[in-house]
Amino acid sequence: MATSVVRFTLPGQTEQAHWGVLFARRIAPLAGTYATTADLVRHGQAEARAMTAAQTTVGFDEVKVLSPITTNQQFLCQGANYGSHVRESGKDPSDMPFNTFFTKASSSLTGPYDDVVRPAHVKLLDYEIELGLVLGRDLTSGVQVKPDRLHEVLAGITIVNDVSARDVQLPQGQFYKGKSYRTFGPAGPVLLLLEPAEWQRWPDLHMQLSINGQVRQEDYCGDMLYKPHQTVSEFSALQNLQAGDLIATGTPAGCAAKAPGKLSMFVGNRILSEQTKWKMFIKGGLRNPLYLQPNDVMTLNIRTDDGALDLGQQRNVVVSA
Repeated sequence: MATSVVRFTLPGQTEQAHWGVLFARRIAPLAGTYATTADLVRHGQAEARAMTAAQTTVGFDEVKVLSPITTNQQFLCQGANYGSHVRESGKDPSDMPFNTFFTKASSSLTGPYDDVVRPAHVKLLDYEIELGLVLGRDLTSGVQVKPDRLHEVLAGITIVNDVSARDVQLPQGQFYKGKSYRTFGPAGPVLLLLEPAEWQRWPDLHMQLSINGQVRQEDYCGDMLYKPHQTVSEFSALQNLQAGDLIATGTPAGCAAKAPGKLSMFVGNRILSEQTKWKMFIKGGLRNPLYLQPNDVMTLNIRTDDGALDLGQQRNVVVSA
């Protein structure tokens, strides 16, 4: 059975983070000290899996829940990995014959209930629910992962919100810059450690993101264009990966950002200067009510429909810088 691990601080002890296993709304703290997600993954999984509900001593609502991914870990991402999102971006999935990678600053990681701060110069703030894969071991050379052997390279999964400043990302053509502001990477609440057989259920994970109670994004992870085994294989051939590193696997349709119509794209690409085109994009975006505003509440859930795998609920409020 999957193990729901949480990272938290106790009241009055904000400098010391602890790990524990969540049973309903109660936490069984781990005795071991694991400073990073890598330490937990490398040395604490056996202890976590051995915990029982009888060992709970702390209420979930009594602690501050932190991101289960610590900021020493790499924050790697896939772009355009759901056909529905590719189409809403004005492209054809069949014309995307490669896996798109980028990174976010690990300093953008924040807790599942922390505020997301919109910088003063950002006006087009967007949301993206994503399934996060957490590496189970170091990979310092390329590996070819088979679909039924994910447990050999991955430890668990978590919820990620790839918050994005579209008026930085798109006009400047800089994914890293537009997606890496502090607090732009809510993660958690749990790191769900999966058993080998449970990894085969990742396509059944049902994603849902709501803004102020209104559903904006909903899809199953099985609709990914490039699957987890393909992504880990390609990343490992490209660079070193460490236990505890995070890979955010892309988002489905429903983001605030939408592609202009074909006629507008034709005119913009052939007649307007780049500067004028992006000025018009931002001006149009300011009229789009879907972009996030201060006091908006983002609620994210990922679980299988039968509840066997449940990554909990993430809830973040947007605030002004």
